[in-house]
Amino acid sequence: MFKIMIIEDDVALKDEIAGELTKWGNNVHKIINLANIIDEFKSFNPQLILLDINLPFYDGFYWCSEIRKISKVPIIFLSSRNSNMDIIMGINLGADDYIQKPFSIEILVAKVNALLRRTYNFSEQTSDEIIHNEVTLELSTAVLSYKQSTIELSKNEFKILKILMTSNGKIVSRDKLMKRLWDNDWYVDDNTLTVNINRLRTRLKQIGLDNFIQTKRGLGYIIM
Repeated sequence: MFKIMIIEDDVALKDEIAGELTKWGNNVHKIINLANIIDEFKSFNPQLILLDINLPFYDGFYWCSEIRKISKVPIIFLSSRNSNMDIIMGINLGADDYIQKPFSIEILVAKVNALLRRTYNFSEQTSDEIIHNEVTLELSTAVLSYKQSTIELSKNEFKILKILMTSNGKIVSRDKLMKRLWDNDWYVDDNTLTVNINRLRTRLKQIGLDNFIQTKRGLGYIIM
């Protein structure tokens, strides 16, 4: 599941896009206050932005430029403007794609999914680290880094994060985690995993990762 922000003043179109992306399991946030976009961006911390150009207050080019000052999050422009200059300006300001209106919702979803796959390849790693968004797990030292903060992980904390971060954004069941964490022949109370997960979440909060591990009730855990 990915966090996607829609910055669009056409309410009907915004709702249609949000509904379709939600069907794909995404967490979609629709900007309501178009005069206060940066504050909402920082609060939601999206993994992809769909950005209209013709907006009240400031246009999409302005907001793209402001977002690029603080983030490398993927941005797709959605616009009825179809001149080469508009497309070139959007790309030069840091947009990753430019889709002209009117467009097929199916094509938009395909482009969104393709960009998310290219940007957030959870299994992509060097020989010594796994990277997800701005979070880096050093395999040789069991150190987790986020922005300017680091923590040294315990053996079980390291194992849990390594399993979750190499699962390609998929939910990992509690049974799978327990089998990977402890010997299959040794009975482990289900509560032991809960204790380890809660302890790890407390550690992660210390470096600003409040919702990095999310529970999917009845299914397991996933990282965001």
